[in-house]
Amino acid sequence: MTTAQTGEVVKEPSAPATPSDQRERDRMRRRLARRRGGGWWPYLFLAPWFVGLFGLTIYPMLDSLYLSFTNFDLLTPAQWVGMDNYDRMFTDDPVFWDSVHATLVYVVVSVPLKLALALAVAMLLNRDLRGIGLYRAAFYLPSLLGGAVAIAIVWRQVFGGEGLFNDFLGWFGLNTGQDWISSPDTALYTLVLLAVWQFGTPMVIFLAGLKQLPKDVFEAAAIDGAGAVTRFFKITLPLLTPIVFFNVVLQIIDAFKTFTPAFVISNGSGGPLNSTMLYSLYLYKKGFTDLQMGYASALAWVLFLVIALFTAVNFIASRYWVHYDD
Repeated sequence: MTTAQTGEVVKEPSAPATPSDQRERDRMRRRLARRRGGGWWPYLFLAPWFVGLFGLTIYPMLDSLYLSFTNFDLLTPAQWVGMDNYDRMFTDDPVFWDSVHATLVYVVVSVPLKLALALAVAMLLNRDLRGIGLYRAAFYLPSLLGGAVAIAIVWRQVFGGEGLFNDFLGWFGLNTGQDWISSPDTALYTLVLLAVWQFGTPMVIFLAGLKQLPKDVFEAAAIDGAGAVTRFFKITLPLLTPIVFFNVVLQIIDAFKTFTPAFVISNGSGGPLNSTMLYSLYLYKKGFTDLQMGYASALAWVLFLVIALFTAVNFIASRYWVHYDD
């Protein structure tokens, strides 16, 4: 309505909503919510995932956290011992420190070698050649087989006293007949070689990243006289740093969890002289061989915290060397 003197527009007060209007609004609101995917239907379809999350992940984690403060042998009720398991681990368990040493050496040596080999092979396969798909499948094959028990058994034969590795050294007059797996000085490095041999997964990720690099930048650099080495260090590697970072995080976590090769190659003993006693193998021995499930739970939580710490440090350090195209 408009007043005659000032021409100002004045809104008329709206009539109060009747109960039938309110019911109509509620019905429209529910219909709009259903169209937007609201209601209980999404939760109903997500229910199996929630059951798995709480039943197979969160509850076992909380239960293992409780058991880490107990003395539990799977046969008698758990007895609360407070921090005794953690105190024993750090102050009165030399095998624990042997496993920490072996695992750190394994991670520090195997991850860089594995990633370097994966990147090198990915660079070679990043070209248009006849049958290139076959080559890529052939290089990826060890990653499908590398974690299998059969390959670990084969590895024992390769690096045994009369194995293929000594035959190879014999071509150069270096065959000493040494059993590389039975020697505490070399046993761990046979596991490192097995890990490096499984370079297929990071290779595929590197290859996908190389496919996304802009070709015009390389063409411009080549016209300006940049050689292959310069283009690699000045263009390829900086542009590929997000992929490198992704692979570093994944491979470090995977290396910390390595169990099957150490178990099979050492016959579950971690020998000789605990040289192949990787952390996961020691955790398994305490839990399922010695039936010290409380102590094994404490070991598992320490491993979890160490992996979380390494991952956090990687993310913090990535601010200084990873370059995102934003």
